[in-house]
Parts: sequence; C-alpha cells; structure tokens
Amino acid sequence: MAEASQSALAGKRIVITRSAAQSEALARELSARGAIPVVLPLVAFADPEDFAPLDAAIAEIERFDWMIFTSAQAVRAVVKRGEELKRGLIRSDSKLRIACVGPVSAEAARQAGFAVEYIAETHTGAALAEELGSRLQGMKIFLPRSDRANPDLPPALKRYGAQVTEIIAYRTLRPAGADQKNLGQIAEGAANAVLFFSPSAVQHFAELFGNEQLRALQDKLAITAVGPVTANALRGAGVRRIVLAGHTTAAAVLEALEEHFAGAVRQTQSGVKRV
Repeated sequence: MAEASQSALAGKRIVITRSAAQSEALARELSARGAIPVVLPLVAFADPEDFAPLDAAIAEIERFDWMIFTSAQAVRAVVKRGEELKRGLIRSDSKLRIACVGPVSAEAARQAGFAVEYIAETHTGAALAEELGSRLQGMKIFLPRSDRANPDLPPALKRYGAQVTEIIAYRTLRPAGADQKNLGQIAEGAANAVLFFSPSAVQHFAELFGNEQLRALQDKLAITAVGPVTANALRGAGVRRIVLAGHTTAAAVLEALEEHFAGAVRQTQSGVKRV
C-alpha cells in the first residue's frame, strides 16, 4: 500500500458518486493515501416495476446457455430474487456459463457462487459480444440488466447468432435524498476530482445542474470517468478533458488519479499550465 506522504493524492478531496456501500473499498484506499474521500451518491437502485419477466427467466434458468452480467448490481438483483423465490441458481450439473463485462461484475458473480467462464478484455458490452464471437451462435442468452442499460449489447449478441432474453432486473434512479448542498459546492469546484462510474451518474448530475455546469467543471477539477462507456457519456455532455480509469476496480481508479495528479505536479514545477 502506498504511503500517504508519497502519494500525489495526499490532501486531495475526491468525490465518489456511488452509494456508500459500493464506495467503501475505494474510500478506504484513498484515505490510506492521504486523500479525503467524499461520498455523494448520484445513483440509486430499485426493484423492477414488474417482477414477472425476471421470475420467469429464473424459473427456466436451465434452458439458457449463457448468463451475461454487465454490472455487480445485476448479479445482486438476480441472486436476491432467486433467494426470494427459493430457486437455486447454481447446480453442479448445469450447462449455464457465466460471462461478465469486467472484473468488478466478475468478482460479484464469484462471491455469489457462480463459476465465471469469461471476462471481457475490453470492458464494454459490445466488446464482450465481439470477443465471444462464434461461441454465441445458436446460444440462448439470459441478460439481466438495468432499465437504463446501454442498448448496444443485445443487437451485438444477436449479430453473432445468439437468442437473447433481455430482462429488467433492477431500475436505476436518481437518489431522492441527493445532497444538493454538497453537490452544489462540488459543482462550484470545491473538490480536486469527481468520479463518475456510469452514464446514469453523468445524466443525474446534468439533470441537477445542467450540462453547462458539468462542462465548466473540467476547468476546476479532474473529471474522472470510470470505464469507457462513462467516458463516452461525458463526451456526449460536452466534457473534453477527462481522466480515464480503465475499469471499476479500486486499483484502476487509484492508478488513474495518481498519474493525473503526479503529472499536474510535474507541470506546475516546470511552469507548464494544465490544458
């Protein structure tokens, strides 16, 4: 673990826009490096409005060849509903294979007891479909997702001949009790970095403060996208200066932030302004 005195993050105020439960490990690592983590959730989760499609898929889970998880929340939603229905999802003789879009969803799946067969090398749904390629031909796919999931994955799977059952396993919402006072201070630049983990978080920030305020942030602090899909959402909102963490592990986020702030220090010492 890096010593706080050696870290470029020491003294930096880092805003995490996920829930406290999701942010615990990252906040701990930031604190160990002398940073000041601030958890201000911009995303909340809720049950689907109608459980019937999810219940039907769980009841017939053995007819599927693959179950694809694009988020840790999708894993939690499926497992929770399986427990409520008293339906076992894991059988030793099952043909069901598990694929995940990245290491965080894969870790959640493993912790739930699933044997993960494939993790996408490039952490997007479309890339996962491309990497699985011909293995998808004729396969029945169970795809439990958010009601606001990126629409690119189902058609990408179908292009390789898969039969896709896409199910809303949970809803993604803006937190009803969003801390607008603190978020307003952040919008004015009262932090050194803000971390966005999903397009929904970007959208919710823009809904609260407007795209113009979001774009203005890039001149005040390090807008950090966790994953390429979130980076694309920020670019779509007009943000051009983005610190990119390749995926949602704490290690990847820390590496991106360390590299950014170390570079800023070098620029300052050499008299070069950040552009």
